Amino acid sequence: MKRYIALAIFVLFSEVVSATHNRAGEITFRQLSALTYEITIVTYTKGSSPADRPALLISWGDGLVDSIPRTFYADLANDVRHNIYTANHSYPGPADYWISVEDPNRNLGVENIPNSVNVPFFIMTELQINPFVGVNNSPQLLNPPIDQGCLGKKFVHNPMAFDVDGDSLSYKLVPCMDAPGHYITGYTYPIASTSFTLNPVTGDLIWDSPTHTGEYNVAILIEEWRHGHMIGQVTRDMQITILKCDNDPPVIDPIPNICILAGDTVRQHITAHDPNLDFLTMTATGGPFQVANPAIFIQPVTGSGTVANDFTWVTDCGNVQTQPYQVLVKVQDVHTDQNFITSHLVDLKSFQIEVVGPAPENLSAVALGNTIRLHWDPDACPQVVGYKIYRRNGAYGSPIPCPCQTGVPSYTGYAFLGNDSGYTNTAFIDDGNGIGLVHGTDYCYMVVAVFPDSALSCASAEACAQLKKDLPVITNVDVITTDATNGEINIAWSKPTELDTVQNPGPFRYRIYRSDGFFGASFQLIDSTGMIDGLNDTLFTDHHTPINTDGIPYSYRILLVHTNSISHEYEDVGTSQTASSVWLSISPSDNKLNLSWEEHVPWTDTLYYIYRWNSSLSQFDSIGNSPTRQYSDTGLANGVNYCYKVRSIGKYSGAGFVFPILNNSEQKCAAAVDNVPPCAPVLNLLGVCKDHENILNWNNPNASCADDVLGYYIYYSPTQDGALVKIDSISDPQITTYIHSNLLISIAGCYMIVAYDSVGNESQDGIKVCVDNCPLYALPNVFTPDGNGFNDLFLPLSLEYVKDIDIKIYNRWGEVVFSTTDPGINWDGKNMKSKNDCPDGVYYYICFVHEIHLEGIRPVLMKGFFHLIRGR
Repeated sequence: MKRYIALAIFVLFSEVVSATHNRAGEITFRQLSALTYEITIVTYTKGSSPADRPALLISWGDGLVDSIPRTFYADLANDVRHNIYTANHSYPGPADYWISVEDPNRNLGVENIPNSVNVPFFIMTELQINPFVGVNNSPQLLNPPIDQGCLGKKFVHNPMAFDVDGDSLSYKLVPCMDAPGHYITGYTYPIASTSFTLNPVTGDLIWDSPTHTGEYNVAILIEEWRHGHMIGQVTRDMQITILKCDNDPPVIDPIPNICILAGDTVRQHITAHDPNLDFLTMTATGGPFQVANPAIFIQPVTGSGTVANDFTWVTDCGNVQTQPYQVLVKVQDVHTDQNFITSHLVDLKSFQIEVVGPAPENLSAVALGNTIRLHWDPDACPQVVGYKIYRRNGAYGSPIPCPCQTGVPSYTGYAFLGNDSGYTNTAFIDDGNGIGLVHGTDYCYMVVAVFPDSALSCASAEACAQLKKDLPVITNVDVITTDATNGEINIAWSKPTELDTVQNPGPFRYRIYRSDGFFGASFQLIDSTGMIDGLNDTLFTDHHTPINTDGIPYSYRILLVHTNSISHEYEDVGTSQTASSVWLSISPSDNKLNLSWEEHVPWTDTLYYIYRWNSSLSQFDSIGNSPTRQYSDTGLANGVNYCYKVRSIGKYSGAGFVFPILNNSEQKCAAAVDNVPPCAPVLNLLGVCKDHENILNWNNPNASCADDVLGYYIYYSPTQDGALVKIDSISDPQITTYIHSNLLISIAGCYMIVAYDSVGNESQDGIKVCVDNCPLYALPNVFTPDGNGFNDLFLPLSLEYVKDIDIKIYNRWGEVVFSTTDPGINWDGKNMKSKNDCPDGVYYYICFVHEIHLEGIRPVLMKGFFHLIRGR
C-alpha cells in the first residue's frame, strides 16, 4: 500500500513541478501462440526532459501490471526521442483484454489540451482472444506519430496501418485520453479555417488549414474487422507541430488504384512537384513492402523542384487476399524562408492494389438423368482451399469483368448453389437439393476459387445444360371456379419429345395426382387418360371429385406410364415436377387491402396482374400489376367488401414450351378496417439540472401520418436498461409538452411517448430518449480552520448528483491525515489519528467521486492540493 501512496504523491509532486514528457505513442501486438502475445509500446517523448523512462508500467488487461524495459531509443530532430518497449505475455484464456499504458505527464504547452503538463498520457489497445476468430495480430502503424505543418497551409497525415492478416481497417477521430482511460476534460480538436477531417476508409487526416502555431495532439482509433465483426482496436495519440513558415507543400500527381491477377506485375510511375522548387524527398510504405515477395521502390529518391520514382511489384498467388493492399507515397520538402526558418511540409497519396486469383478454367456441364454434372480444371493457384458454385436459369451471356470484379455479382442473376472443399476437388453434381432438376429449364453455372482468408477469384466462363425432355412437363394449374365443394382447376402439361420409345414402348397413359397444399405432401391419384399410342392428350379439368378451391391451395403432378409388352403390366416411365395453384391471401388495413399470394411451380413467373370485381361491369377488371407476390389496393372505404383474383405470367427458360404460361388464383373477398396504429411521436428531451426536472416535447402525429390521434401515454425508466413504466397520460392531442419535475436525487432517466387513436390503436414503441445527470463536485484551494466561524470546515464548493466519495488527504510527507466517504467532507483541520490541529502548509488529496449517472454509479478520480492557513 505504501508503494501506491508513494506513487500517488510522486504523481502529485510531478504535477506541481511541471514535469514534461510524452508527445505521442501507441500499443501493438503480435500473436506468438494460442494465448501468448508480443506486446510493443512505441512512444515519442521530449528528448530534453529529465523524466526519461528506461522502463514503463503496462497493464495487461487481465489484472496484472508489469514493468517492461525499453529495448530501443533514438534522439531525433526537434527535441524528440523515439522509444520502443517490448515484452511477451501469456493470457489465462479467451476473453476481451484492454492493454494500457499511463505516464504521469504530457509535454508542456499542447495547445488543445488545457494545462497539458499536468495531464497524464494514456494509450490503450483492445486484444480479443477468440478461438473462433483464429490467429490475429494488431495492425502495425508504419508512419510515425510525429509530424509538422505550416500555418495557413493544408496539412495531411496517414498512420499507414498495415494488417498482416489481411483484415479490414477503419479509422475514427477520438479525443485524447488521460488516466484511467477517460477523454480529457476540455480537450478540443485543432481549429481549422475550413475543416479538420479523417477519412474512415483510407485513414487520411486532413487539416485544412491550421489557424494558430504550436503543438497539437490528436487521437486516431483504428478498428480491425473480420467477416463483419470488429476483432480489435488500436488508439494512436499523435502530435502535430504547426510553424509560422512561408512554404507551400509539394504535390504528388494522382495515382490510380490497381487491380491485377496474381502472377502479373504492377508497374506504376509516380511523380511529384513543388511550387517553390524546393528540394524533395520521396518515400513509400505499405503492405506490398511487408510480404515475402516485396515490391521494389528504390528509396529515398530526391530531386529539386520535381521528383519521380517507379513502383514495381511482381505478384504471386500468395498475395491474394480479401482486402486490397494500401501503398502510401510521401513527398517531403525542405524549405528555408527569408527569416531563415526551415520547415518540412509533406504531401501524401495512397493507392490500393487488389491482387485477385485467376478464374477456374474449362468448366463443363453435362446432363445425366435429372442431374447436371460439372467439372473444371484445378485452379492455377495451389493456395486455393475450395470452390463456390453458382447457378441461374437461362444464360447471362456476358463475361464478368476480371480482375476488377471478383466472385459472381448478384446483378448477373446467379445465386450461390454449393461448395467444394479442397484444391483438387473439381467436380460437382447438381441434383436440385436431392429432388432432381426441372425439365424445361436451361441451367447455367459459374465457378469461383476460394482462398484461405475467403478471398474469391474471378468467375469462370459460363457453362449451360438442360435435362432431356423425356417426361411430361407441367405448365398450368389454373383455378377456373372458386367454391368450397365444386371448385374447378385446369391442368395442362407439355408432352415428352425426347422419350426413348425403344426402352419404353407404347401404348402410354398419363396419371394425374393431386395433393392438398403447395408441396405435394399427400398425393392421391384422381384420374388418368386412356391408353394411347401417342402422347398428345395433355389437358385435364379437375372437377370430378369434391374440390375446395375456396379454402386451400392444391398441387399436382403427372405420371407417365407404359404397358410392358411381355407382362402387360403398367410400368412407370417417370413423373413431372410438382406445381401448385396460385393461392391469394388478403390482409385488411386502414382504407386499404394488402394482397399477397404464394405458389410453388417449376417454371418462372415474372409478372402478376391483379383483378378486382367491378359490379358496374359485372366482371373482374384489371387494377394493376406487380413483379413481386404482393400488392396494396389503397383508397378504399372501411367496412366495404372487395373481391379479387390474381393471374400469373411465366415461362420456362428452355425452348419448346407454351409462352406465356398463364394461371389464375382463386377469388377472395375482404373489407378494409382501421387497425393501423399512429406512427410513434418523435420525442425531444431537455434535462434541467438546476431545476431538478426534465422537459419533454414531441410532435403531433395528426399533422403527418394519422388523422384520429386522441392522446398520449408517457413512459419512464430511471435507468438506461430498466423497463419503461407508464407514469402519466394526456387526453388532448394538441398538448405535446410534459414536465417531469421534483427529481431531487437524479434527473437521469429514459422516456418514450406512445400515441393512441379513436379505436384504441397504440403507436409502436418509439425511440427511447434518455437524459443524464450533470454531476458537479469541486473542492476549494484554501482552507482556514481558525475558529472565526468562516471557512472553518473543508467543504465542497459544489455538490450535485454525487452518491458518495472516497477521499484521502495527505500531508507533504505522505501521511494520511483525514479520510471520509461523506461527500460533504466536513473536515475541521485536525489529524484524524492524533486529534491535534494540522499545521499550516500544502496538503494533497486523492478523491474518488461516485457520480450518479444514467448507467449507474461512475467513479471519477480527482487529484489536487490546497493550502491550510490558520489565523495568527
